[in-house]
Amino acid sequence: MQQSQGDNLEALKLLQESYLGKVRLIYIDPPYNTGGDLVYRDDFSSSKQEYLWKSGQVNDVGERLTTNTEANGRFHSDWLSLIYPRLRLAKRFLAQDGVILVSIDDAEQASLRRLMDEVFGEQNFIAQLVWEKGRKNDAKLFSAGHEYVMVYAKSKSTLREKQVKWREEKPGAREIWNEYLRLRDLHGADDASIEKDIASWFAGLSKSDPAKKWSRYKRIDANGPWRDRDISWPGGNGPRYDVVHPVTGVPCRVPERGWIYSDPNEMQRQIDLGLVVFREDHSEPPFRKAHLRPLNDERPTEGDDEDEVDVDTELATQVRGTYFYKQSQVAVRHLRELMGAKVFNNPKDHVELSRLFEYVLNGQEGIVMDFFAGSGTTAEAVFDLCSRTGLNCPVILVQLPESLEDNLKSATGSAKTTIQNAIKFLQELNKPLNIAELTKIRIRKAGERILGESKSSDWAGDIGFRAFTVDTSNFAEITTTPDATDQDTLLDLVESVKGDRSGLDVLFEVLIAWGLDLSAPINEETVEGHQVYVVDDGALLGCFDGQLDETLIRALAQRAASDDTQKVVFKDIGFATDDAAINAYQVFEQLSPETDVKVI
Repeated sequence: MQQSQGDNLEALKLLQESYLGKVRLIYIDPPYNTGGDLVYRDDFSSSKQEYLWKSGQVNDVGERLTTNTEANGRFHSDWLSLIYPRLRLAKRFLAQDGVILVSIDDAEQASLRRLMDEVFGEQNFIAQLVWEKGRKNDAKLFSAGHEYVMVYAKSKSTLREKQVKWREEKPGAREIWNEYLRLRDLHGADDASIEKDIASWFAGLSKSDPAKKWSRYKRIDANGPWRDRDISWPGGNGPRYDVVHPVTGVPCRVPERGWIYSDPNEMQRQIDLGLVVFREDHSEPPFRKAHLRPLNDERPTEGDDEDEVDVDTELATQVRGTYFYKQSQVAVRHLRELMGAKVFNNPKDHVELSRLFEYVLNGQEGIVMDFFAGSGTTAEAVFDLCSRTGLNCPVILVQLPESLEDNLKSATGSAKTTIQNAIKFLQELNKPLNIAELTKIRIRKAGERILGESKSSDWAGDIGFRAFTVDTSNFAEITTTPDATDQDTLLDLVESVKGDRSGLDVLFEVLIAWGLDLSAPINEETVEGHQVYVVDDGALLGCFDGQLDETLIRALAQRAASDDTQKVVFKDIGFATDDAAINAYQVFEQLSPETDVKVI
C-alpha cells in the first residue's frame, strides 16, 4: 500500500505514469462545501479576494462586508474548481472496467452529478446511493441524516460486454450454512432431524439478526438448506403444457401465468434432478427448490424474475438496493476505541465501505485508490475486505498534511474539542501535528487489528505501507545564466543529485519517471563494496554511488543477464570520466544485451 502526503492534485499528477489505467476502484469522500475557505491549492479564473472586491463583499482594505451565503457566486464554483481537475485525473487512473464512488451531501449533490456527467459521461452513470446515518431530532422541519454515494463506471459498455453482474452474499447466509454444517456433522444423513433443529435455531434468533430474514431456508436435503420458489412465468402469458403428478397420474393445475420453463423437456429435466417438488395432489402447481448454496442447475431461466433468483455462486446472493442504513455513531465509537481517543469527527464506517467495495469489485482483485484519505477509513475497509474474502487488493491513499493547529483557529464546539484531542494525541507520540500523521497511525492500528482477526487463509496478510511526501525533484536545477556562473558555481553543478537526498529518494523518482510500481519489493545489497538497490526481484537494478569501477559493472551485468533485468540505472557523477560511462554500456552490451542501461 502507498500513502502520499501533499496536495492531492500534485500527487496524482506524479502517480499517473505508474498507475494510468490500472485502478479498479476509486472511492473518495471529498471535503463537503461548508462555505469556508478551501485548504487545497487551486488556480481559479480570478482570485478569491479579487472576486470578493468586484462583487462588493469586501471594502478597499479587504475587510469582509458579507457572509459567505449560498447566494454568493463562488459558493459552488470554488468547490467545483477543487473537484473538477481531480475527477479528470481520476478517470485516467481507472481501468476500462473500473468504477468510481464519491460520497457527498445535499449541498453539492446536484452540482456533483452534473460535473460527473461531464467528466465520465452521462451514459456511464450507474446509481446514486442513499446512506442513511440516523435521525437528527433537533431538526426544525425534516431530519437530513443521510448522505449520497455517486457511482460511475469508466465504461459501462465494457461492463456490459463482460456481462458483469454485481451481487452480494445475502447477509446471514453464511451463518445459516455454518449451522447446517454443524448439524450435518451431528445428525449425519438424517435430514429430518437437521430440519427440526435448524427450525429451532431460526426461532431462537433475535429479530435484528440478519439470518432471521432468511428463515424460509428451513427445509433440508442432501444439498443443504432450501426454500420454495415460484414455478410460474413472471408477468404472465407463459407457456402452458401438461405436467403429470407422479402419484395421481393427472396433469397438475397450470399456474395462471404459465410455467417458468418454456420447454416441457427442461421441466422434466428439473423434475428428474429433484429440483421440482410436487404437492399432495394435482390440484395445485408444484414449486421449485432454491438452495442456500445454489446448484448449477438452479441458474436463472429466461423467464425468471431477478428479484426471486439465486445466481450460481457459493451461497445465495442478492442485488443491492440504492438505500442502506448504518448509524453514524457506530463508526465514531469504533475509531475512538481503535485510536484510544476521539481524534476525527464524522468518520465513514469501514464495515459498510468494505461491503460496498466487495460488491463493486465483484470477486476480482485490483488496485483501490482514495485521494481524500482523511481518517484512513478506505485502508481499513480494504484490509477488512481482503481478510474476509482472501482477495489481495493494493490500496493507494493521498492526504494533504493539513495543519491541525491551523484548523483549530477557526474551529468551534465539538469540532474544536476533537482537534484539541488530536493535537494532544500526536504530541504524546512526538509526531507532526497534521492529519496525514493521524492517517498513518490509523492505518497501522487497523492493519494490526485485522491481521489478528483474519478469517481467510488465502489472504497474504500484507498490512505494510510506504509513505511518500510530495517534494521538489531530487535532481539539481541549473537556475543561473552562463554570464552569472563562476568557477565555484560550476563545481556545485557537477553533482546532479541534491546533497540532502538519499539513494532511495533518487530511486523512487526514477520509478515514477519510468511508470513503475511504487509498491514493488526493494532490497538493498552490497555488491563489490557498493550499495545496490534490487527492485522487484531484479527487474531493475540501481546504484547511485560514486567511484564505480569495472569490477562492479561486470558483476551487475552478469546478474542482469541471469535475472532477466529490464533496466539498470547509475548516477552520471558515479563515473570518473565519460570513457568509464561508455565502457559500462559496452560491458552490458556484451554480457546482458537485453538490459536497458540508463545514466541520470
